[in-house]
Amino acid sequence: MTTVDADAQEFVTTNEDLSGSPLWNLDLAPTPPSRRTWSTYNIAALWIGMSVVITTYTLASGMMTQGMTWWQAMVTILLGNTIVLIPMILNAHAGTKYGISFPVLCRAAFGTTGANVPAILRAIVACGWFGIQTWIAALALNTLFTAAWPGWTAVPGGIAIAFALFWLLQVAIIVGGIERIKHLGSAAAPVLITGSTILLVWGIKNGGGLGHILAESSRLQGADAKPFWVVFPPALTAAVGYWATLSLNIPDFTRYARSQKSQMLGQALGLPTTMTAFAFIGVAVTSATIVIFGKPEWDPVVLVTKIGGTAVIIFAALVVLAAQLHTNMAANVVSPSNDFSNLNPRKISYVTGGLITAVVGILMMPWKLYSDAGAYIFTWLIGYSSLMGALGGILIADYWYIRRQQLSLPDLFRVHGLYTYRRGWNPAAMIALVLAVLPVVPGFLHAAVTPGGNVANPSFLDHLYQYAWFVTFALSFTIYIALMRRRR
Repeated sequence: MTTVDADAQEFVTTNEDLSGSPLWNLDLAPTPPSRRTWSTYNIAALWIGMSVVITTYTLASGMMTQGMTWWQAMVTILLGNTIVLIPMILNAHAGTKYGISFPVLCRAAFGTTGANVPAILRAIVACGWFGIQTWIAALALNTLFTAAWPGWTAVPGGIAIAFALFWLLQVAIIVGGIERIKHLGSAAAPVLITGSTILLVWGIKNGGGLGHILAESSRLQGADAKPFWVVFPPALTAAVGYWATLSLNIPDFTRYARSQKSQMLGQALGLPTTMTAFAFIGVAVTSATIVIFGKPEWDPVVLVTKIGGTAVIIFAALVVLAAQLHTNMAANVVSPSNDFSNLNPRKISYVTGGLITAVVGILMMPWKLYSDAGAYIFTWLIGYSSLMGALGGILIADYWYIRRQQLSLPDLFRVHGLYTYRRGWNPAAMIALVLAVLPVVPGFLHAAVTPGGNVANPSFLDHLYQYAWFVTFALSFTIYIALMRRRR
């Protein structure tokens, strides 16, 4: 192996020809220094583009319907995103140093074959998110089409047509590859910031000032609101779980970063700040609608149609398209494309993996996943966060504690090498994964069969589930280290 100094950052590369390995293809191959072109702005813009989206806009509102005040929801979201930023930066390090994607990094801990387990678990979640974001975009487009042309309501299957149009647009971008996503994010960030700011200014101006609309925000709380300390644990876990997926596959992006400084600074500037700011805009504007219209309007797309004006609707359509499009491409296509490719690198390329994602995203029926705010937070977000936490604990323990950031780049692509373990599987990683997730399974099953995920008279296991990401991360981290020490 050789090292290359770029912006004072050591990049590890290899001169060995790995192209003959069945574990190698052009998409999974280590990114050469010449392609490390993503600056701090590109990384920050990536997060701005992924955070300014309708699900973020409604995240705080969902917490408030459960009983939180506006500032409690903001603190919870900021804390959750600051917490998830830590594993985000830690896992990103390997991507930048070695130029490797998430499934390739998984080979070090899980084995060259076992890496498919975390890769597919991550891919399934991404497919679900892909479907949810596409469905939300379809609803938004359907509403905007109706506002622009009332006759649209008479078109049979209007929502299905909007869904298909947005789905096909995404497929066209998938075919363009990762560089198209980089340019999309850099161009979308200013548009999204501008659109969000205009909406906030409108709310403050027409709602009687910021102080007045925030005072009215208490009317957003549901009739069955609960005490803060009852709502806080699952809400915090949901805030962490929102980006728990990206905290795993962030190497898919940071493998293109110019330096460790670029990826760390870009993420720190882009993630917690944007998530909290846009969630605040959602609360402030929704509260303003109580003053202006006499009742809360939760959906920003419906709100824009009420504000009126063809120019406003067209601009809103562009903002919604940019938001949903960039989020889906970056957060929910890049990872599963690489993950599915890892199943059979010789036959499945990045583009083929992306097309698989697009199809599976429809089959997961996203309209049901997003149909209820309580189920969305307590079942979907917390449920998959338990898996993401367990995987994150193993990866960080392996890279930072067991290997001290030292990987053999050629062996990551060798069928018989350092990471073969037992026929391509590392038993320590698999045991740690199962044992870490096991304690939260009863709570998940209980929440899954309970309307809205609100369990009456919760047991100890139900409380444990509310902290699912934290529990599984800590357990897998500890168990994996103990098993690997014993192996040595």
